[in-house]
Amino acid sequence: MNLEELLSKIDIGEDQDTEFKSAKGGLPKSLWESLSAFANTDGGYLILGVSKDLEVEGVANPDGLLKTFWDGHNNAQKISYPVCSSSDVQFLDVDSRNVVIIHIPRAHRSHRPVYINGNPMLGTYKRNFEGDYRCTEEEVRQMLRDADNSPQDQMILDNFGLTDLDTETLRAFRQRFASREPDHPFLAFDDMELLFRLGGWHRDRKSGREGLTIAGLLMFGKERSILEALPHYHLDYQEQLSNDPDRRWTYRLTIDGTWEPNLFNFYFRVYNRLINNLDLPFQLDKHTVRRGETHVHEALREALVNTLVHADHFSSRSIVVIKRPDAFLFTNPGRLRIPLARLYEGGASDPRNPHLQRLFQMLGLGEKAGSGFQKILRAWREQAWIRPLVSEKLDLEMTAVALPMISMIPENVESELKGIVGAEYSTLSELGRIVLVLAHRFGMVTNADIQQYRHEHSREIGDCLKTFTDKGWLKSSGHGRGTRYQLGSAPEVDLFGASSEHYIASSEHYEPCSEHYAKLSAIAEQVCEKPKVAKILMETVILELCANDYIPLRTLAALLKREPDSIRNHYVIPMVKRGVLEPRHPAHPNHPQQGYRAVGKLPT
Repeated sequence: MNLEELLSKIDIGEDQDTEFKSAKGGLPKSLWESLSAFANTDGGYLILGVSKDLEVEGVANPDGLLKTFWDGHNNAQKISYPVCSSSDVQFLDVDSRNVVIIHIPRAHRSHRPVYINGNPMLGTYKRNFEGDYRCTEEEVRQMLRDADNSPQDQMILDNFGLTDLDTETLRAFRQRFASREPDHPFLAFDDMELLFRLGGWHRDRKSGREGLTIAGLLMFGKERSILEALPHYHLDYQEQLSNDPDRRWTYRLTIDGTWEPNLFNFYFRVYNRLINNLDLPFQLDKHTVRRGETHVHEALREALVNTLVHADHFSSRSIVVIKRPDAFLFTNPGRLRIPLARLYEGGASDPRNPHLQRLFQMLGLGEKAGSGFQKILRAWREQAWIRPLVSEKLDLEMTAVALPMISMIPENVESELKGIVGAEYSTLSELGRIVLVLAHRFGMVTNADIQQYRHEHSREIGDCLKTFTDKGWLKSSGHGRGTRYQLGSAPEVDLFGASSEHYIASSEHYEPCSEHYAKLSAIAEQVCEKPKVAKILMETVILELCANDYIPLRTLAALLKREPDSIRNHYVIPMVKRGVLEPRHPAHPNHPQQGYRAVGKLPT
């Protein structure tokens, strides 16, 4: 980090990947919580010598402070895994004051959770927007599951057996297997031996214990048996094909007692609906014979299998597959187990459930060598559609894959963008147009998302996003690296289906011309025109504005005629911590419906 980047971070304030600490009294005790949080989330920077009020105080004895840091960092009783190296620490001089910058890398899944004080259940933290929070037991257990190199689906289930499997599903599997490999020797085995050969039944050589595995139950199990072993197991397929906003879906398949919801049945029911009415030209093989499917069909198979194979089936989150007129969305619990860049490059694979993967491969479904996602990219490239977008929802420990079926700038989209930008559209650079198109097609995008499509540096993309936000073409939510952007005239939506039309800054309820907004403006009038306002007065006004409703941050900033970052960092966050304001969605600070309501009084 250079001086310019540091000053920029100080100007913006704390965010998802930056934490300031005073260090006046030496190494802050809270540093270890932040280190754990950054390592368990997506990495970040601890900046020592800058106060929470963003004043550069400096560090009096940086060498002594760093010795204390390294002593604790390398002590397994203080931190479970030493995530930093010497290259992660640097000094910068700011107005003759020493500032210490510590880069915290994102920990590899085999080292998570990174916890403090020797107790993972009480000492594991994650980063949530601009603060650290102690992880729940479920979150810790999810990290521990991912850290274990033993396949999740190899676990033997006590007191489960062949009676917990659906015989019709097993029969259907055999039939499909036989049609693909009619001479395969496995077909001569009985069900028990077939399961054993494919990983659905396991014998532990050390203990002699054997039984049905998670893989066998998930692939072939009965509903009741699956739910007894995995109480949170849930599958959800939705078709959202109606233009009627009051219809959430036109078709839905979920666990409802009318079918055996194992992964085999879910795959074949869902895949047939995914490809139904897929309007694509037929292809010819090398003999000029028309093929019955295209690479897009193959890509959808890969996406669906990947969602089922790579899911953390012990999570309390659901597997969700959504079909829309112009896109397919696949969401599964569990973060990526390889870096995002490696996924796009191909050639790397680290499945959570290799036995499930093998079961699908025996049917000719799914790739093992890390080439599955490359097939998806190839299919979308051939159709000249927007490149598929993979996103990690770090606070939820989930992964989403969006496959938009639309060209980069079709006529109707370009017309809509011209309506937002106006005459300046013709002057936009290629990067500028791509940024707007991605925001249009994905609903919400981040700087990191755009980098998947462009070669420009993240700083250049950030400058473009800021310019468009200042012009009102885009609006932002969140802060720092976690900031999301959407078109200024669009309802707030994201890949995970969240939406908010009532609480966005442009909603009718908060339109500057509305009666309600006029009442709020009258309350804010006593401070909005003054460059310097006593903190107690500003907080009093904020509480009054938020007295009866959850008010979005951007609306507060507009009413008070201040920058959103300034209102957030200097007032809203401290007031939430003191319990006088409450967020509408405390567990999800970046939620598109986020707002703040008064719940307490200021001390007199």
